[in-house]
Amino acid sequence: MTQTPFVSSEIATQPALWRQVSDGFAQYSGALPKAGQRVAVVGCGTSWFMAMAYAALREDLGQGETDAFAGSEFPAGRSYDAVLVISRSGTTTEVLDLIRATDLPTIAITATADSPIVELADQTILLEFADEQSVVQTRFATTTLALLRASLGEDLTQAAADAQTALTIDVDELAKLEQVTYVGTRWTVGLAHEAALKQREAASAWTEAYPAMDYRHGPIAIAQPGRGVWIFGQPPAGLVDDVTATGATIVHHDLDPMASLVVAQRVAVAKSLALGLNPDQPRSLSRSVILDD
Repeated sequence: MTQTPFVSSEIATQPALWRQVSDGFAQYSGALPKAGQRVAVVGCGTSWFMAMAYAALREDLGQGETDAFAGSEFPAGRSYDAVLVISRSGTTTEVLDLIRATDLPTIAITATADSPIVELADQTILLEFADEQSVVQTRFATTTLALLRASLGEDLTQAAADAQTALTIDVDELAKLEQVTYVGTRWTVGLAHEAALKQREAASAWTEAYPAMDYRHGPIAIAQPGRGVWIFGQPPAGLVDDVTATGATIVHHDLDPMASLVVAQRVAVAKSLALGLNPDQPRSLSRSVILDD
């Protein structure tokens, strides 16, 4: 590509967007789940991985039992106080079908004001300012997670500062790795899955993602020189030594894990461009998956 892809410009706006939703959290708080409620969080693709991160973090902070599901896998008949659905486009078939089918209270987070999800959900949080031109999601997903983290009482001042730092880290050598496996613990497992998805989408690259403790139960067998293991959050005891013994490159940033995801987004774009691909328009992908009846 001769011009800067949309996704690169969108990635660069994330520190400011995280500050915006953190500072302005009060305007959204009335719609979001309350402490103690039993909540299901649902999305597809990137939105599912953000749901995974929020669900684990909400439980770890003692805010209430929280489950995360892909849109097609929501268990009909299970009772929740609220169902939170995440959809950038507001048109994803599986999510809309879920809302139509459930009698449970539904809350939607979307970037698109005139989408069907706004009419279907009981309450809607509209993040139009975080919408994207690129098919590949970056800033809408992390801004949604930033809002949800703020709703749990987290101070995102350092996270936003770390995201600014993430924009300055040299990613050229990381983009040359043949293969990367992303690992995390608890809420960062969702971030690991999202980082892996970004490379698959933007660069058609072979990536994998696992809970960090489970990585040694088989997946470590592919680790070798020229490949990488990217660790989100604090590495479990012994993991770094075990990966080092394989000759694989260890990638770990002393940043808020969401800021480390920003670095991973940049690596995905760099790898895509190095391969002569268009990271804004990945093959076989569209902005929203809308299935025929």
